[in-house]
Amino acid sequence: MDPLLLGALVAVFTIFVLFSGVSVAVGLLIVSAGFLIVFDGMRSLELMPEILFGKLDNFALLSIPMFIIMGASIASTRAGADLYEALERWLTRVPGGLVISNLGACALFAAMSGSSPATCAAIGKMGIPEMRKRGYPDGVAAGSIAAGGTLGILIPPSVTMIVYGIATETSIGRLFLAGVFPGLLLVALFMAWSLYSTWRTGDANVLSSTTYTWRQRFEVLPRVLPFIAIILGVLYAMYGGIATPSETAAVGALLCLVIAIVIYKLWNPKDLWVVLRDSTKESVMILFIIAAAGVFSYMLSSLFITQSIAEWIGTLEVNRWVLMGVINLFLLVAGFFLPPVAVILMAAPILLPIITTAGFDPIWFAVILTINMEIGLISPPVGLNLYVINGIAPDISLKTILMGSLPFVACMVIAIILLCLFPGIATWLPNAVMGTSV
Repeated sequence: MDPLLLGALVAVFTIFVLFSGVSVAVGLLIVSAGFLIVFDGMRSLELMPEILFGKLDNFALLSIPMFIIMGASIASTRAGADLYEALERWLTRVPGGLVISNLGACALFAAMSGSSPATCAAIGKMGIPEMRKRGYPDGVAAGSIAAGGTLGILIPPSVTMIVYGIATETSIGRLFLAGVFPGLLLVALFMAWSLYSTWRTGDANVLSSTTYTWRQRFEVLPRVLPFIAIILGVLYAMYGGIATPSETAAVGALLCLVIAIVIYKLWNPKDLWVVLRDSTKESVMILFIIAAAGVFSYMLSSLFITQSIAEWIGTLEVNRWVLMGVINLFLLVAGFFLPPVAVILMAAPILLPIITTAGFDPIWFAVILTINMEIGLISPPVGLNLYVINGIAPDISLKTILMGSLPFVACMVIAIILLCLFPGIATWLPNAVMGTSV
């Protein structure tokens, strides 16, 4: 059978299996085993266990559970509430400052936890009721938190960036640095839209009747500054050549646990067990998907599907930006239905040779891909962040949350366009800190 036709057949069956309700990892293994048996014989199954476990034989993978523990220990404390309260005290008298406080808190908590759902839950529990109490529309209150939570997969340390780096054998350090300025760009665009929206409706003039003294503003800072210091310390150790990403993640996880125990009194063994249990579950899920995606990639390569697709696209007489537009559309649609980790592991190995042949920087492309995944987090039918917000504020309908999130989707599209026009937004910092990649 023609490899391109076979590739289309694999795509149809993969979509069918994943939509059947099985987990992503199991679905990928079912599809891989089925096509290998049919087109390569039973003997191909002998290699599956070796490929499955061999994909996990990577020292860089140790950073994933460590960063997850780091985020879980932060999410299990009042760090999110303290972060929100600190910003709210400083910006309470600024017109529209409450929305800025929420988005700023989302950005900082995302940098500390690396998790979008955790960011939505931690900041949303405090921010949404307060914004509604001040008279902000439900759409603005819910949409700003849902969008702000997506920053968790872009602003370093980011688990999705680690997964992309492993899948494409790209420097994780460069990927982390590449997410800094685009992350700040998104924060600025989110804030600009929120200020415009509240100004247009007159809600920016709704100021809090509560005033805070300078003492009250400073007294909350010692609770959150240690966490921020850890994040900065982790990044400094990584980029200062002191330690590898896995080593810095381990130290960061330990320090976050210590601070959670000392500052937030998280010394109850049951609470610590919950942190470790949830971190283990999430880590195993991600690592299982990585292993299964390795088998899936082997199947595509063994049947010459990957090579044929890359060769076919290379022969197309189209502008490279038209090609990038098609790739973005594909990623956008895939992000509507699949979690970011699954999309990255399935698509990145296929797309990498295509984008490099077209002359695009793989580090820059990682940021473009991640922003597409962020859009998927606040878009139906999956839209994980939408359901997290609905769980926090069940009296706000999913339709209202979705409509409030749509302007932030437009902000992300604008960010992608700006990154295409000015790729240095993503590539300048990695090149400045780590030298120009070859």
